[in-house]
Amino acid sequence: MKIAITGGFGFIGANLVNHLSEKYPDYTMVIIDHKDHYAAQPENVVSRLNVQRYMNVDIRNALRIWEIFDCEKFDAVIHLAAESHVDNSIQNPLEFVETNVLGTASLLRAAQNIGVQKFYHISTDEVYGHLSLKDPGFKETTPYAPRSPYSASKASSDHFVRAWHHTYGLPVVISNCSNNYGKFQHQEKLIPTVIRNLVQKTPIPVYGTGENVRDWLYVEDHCRAIDVIFHKGRIGETYNIGGAAEMGNINLVQKICDIYDAQTGGQNSRGLIEFVEDRKGHDFRYSVNFEKLMVELKWMPSVSLNDGLAQTVDWYVQKYEAEKTNTSQVQE
Repeated sequence: MKIAITGGFGFIGANLVNHLSEKYPDYTMVIIDHKDHYAAQPENVVSRLNVQRYMNVDIRNALRIWEIFDCEKFDAVIHLAAESHVDNSIQNPLEFVETNVLGTASLLRAAQNIGVQKFYHISTDEVYGHLSLKDPGFKETTPYAPRSPYSASKASSDHFVRAWHHTYGLPVVISNCSNNYGKFQHQEKLIPTVIRNLVQKTPIPVYGTGENVRDWLYVEDHCRAIDVIFHKGRIGETYNIGGAAEMGNINLVQKICDIYDAQTGGQNSRGLIEFVEDRKGHDFRYSVNFEKLMVELKWMPSVSLNDGLAQTVDWYVQKYEAEKTNTSQVQE
């Protein structure tokens, strides 16, 4: 099987490429990504023979995407490429429309042209809006109610994927996932920011009062879910992916501080926490009901939040400490 993986140099993309290339050595994977994008990190993809090559292209370039698909004749597409940082979407919403909506449409059109066997679109739980503490978790049937430019752009891309399936018969599957964490995540996100600031002994910013709740999923568990949905998911269906690990942001940050202190011998790292002005339109709570995925495809998260955070803190501490050492050597 020859698979195009868009966004393969991103956080989830790199973890997924490494997972699939190790598990399925007979597959050929071609990464489609814009390597000059600020969040692309090509060095995170392990070099293997079945990761054939990459195409340095912006998915907004519809003509180039069409040419690549027409030449390569992919059997399937796993589409992860997206602008994903909510704060950036508030500052520059049109960039999110261009990449997440128009970029997805260009991929759908090219995939339709060559007749791929499956187009797997990876989305977010944020398309469903937000919840109160008493509300049940999002289901696949929950009406869309996006509240940020980012989530609105992802909701729109989901609709286009379904439209291509119903209008043109493109074989698609969609998954909507909760917050991911783990190695390779860009430092703009919450957990890498907390760990970086712990290493640098600088204030840790927490929006508002820190009471906003998220459901956390270890990225390697997400890759296993993508694997099973890609191979066994029913065409035209949507599957929610959750971590069954809801936690308030302030509690999460405190937990990371405690793990950091335990691993490094630090003391009272919680003292670095600093509350800052809340994000505009900040969603209060996300909770994901993934019963459909459990029952139908027999998937469940396998890494607890405590274990996943411990591994994540250890990985980032080593990364940031190495960066500090390299910087010091250059300055000397």
